[in-house]
Amino acid sequence: MAKLLNFVWLILVVSMPPALAADFTAEQVREILAAAVDKPANLSGKSLENLDLSNLDFKRANLSGANLFGAKLDGADLSGANLSGAKLDLAWIMRANFTSANLSNASLLGLVVSSGLENNVAEAPIFKGAKFSGARIIARLSGFNLSGADFTAARMGADMKNQSMGLMRTDLSGANLLGADFSKADLGRAALRFTNLTGAKLIGANLSGADLSGADLTGADLTDADTAEADLGGAVLTNARGLDTIKGFTPAQRR
Repeated sequence: MAKLLNFVWLILVVSMPPALAADFTAEQVREILAAAVDKPANLSGKSLENLDLSNLDFKRANLSGANLFGAKLDGADLSGANLSGAKLDLAWIMRANFTSANLSNASLLGLVVSSGLENNVAEAPIFKGAKFSGARIIARLSGFNLSGADFTAARMGADMKNQSMGLMRTDLSGANLLGADFSKADLGRAALRFTNLTGAKLIGANLSGADLSGADLTGADLTDADTAEADLGGAVLTNARGLDTIKGFTPAQRR
């Protein structure tokens, strides 16, 4: 299974468009950050693709609309940074800190989150309280801490028009999504096995074909969610709200 998933991610990598030249060198970016003493660094709209920016301090920096395609952000501090509309496709983000970062409407396709075949908790990026509203996400985020994150209207569903080489979908299996907000989000066919969705908001979310087997949905709000063909086998729905409004929900899905 792991080999199959990695093959699928390889296909995603090679299908990406060729890279263009970055606007700065890594050393110039380092100098810009060091010079930003009185106010956050402004790198909005700049191309930083394929640069090695590991361990740099981007705290509260303005990276809105920036191109970080393939950039190495290992161990970088992006807490509170404005990454709205930024392109982070194929970016390396092991141990990066995105606490309270604004990633709304950003593109996060094929993120590199581990140096091995499986996700490693020791290498996990931090996304606590991050904002992903409207973002396009196809990534392996299994086992990570995404508690309190805002995924409202995020586009995380599989693109069924482009699946000739295998199903590419967001994997949140085993992730901590305590109190996360997925209102109006597209999670079609996403992997959510054994996730902690306690108190999460899934109001109007598209969960069609999603794998929610073993997920903890205690106290979650599923009002008007679409669970057609979703797998809810073994899912915990104690005190979950809006169950009478769920679309496509059948008792067989809970077995």
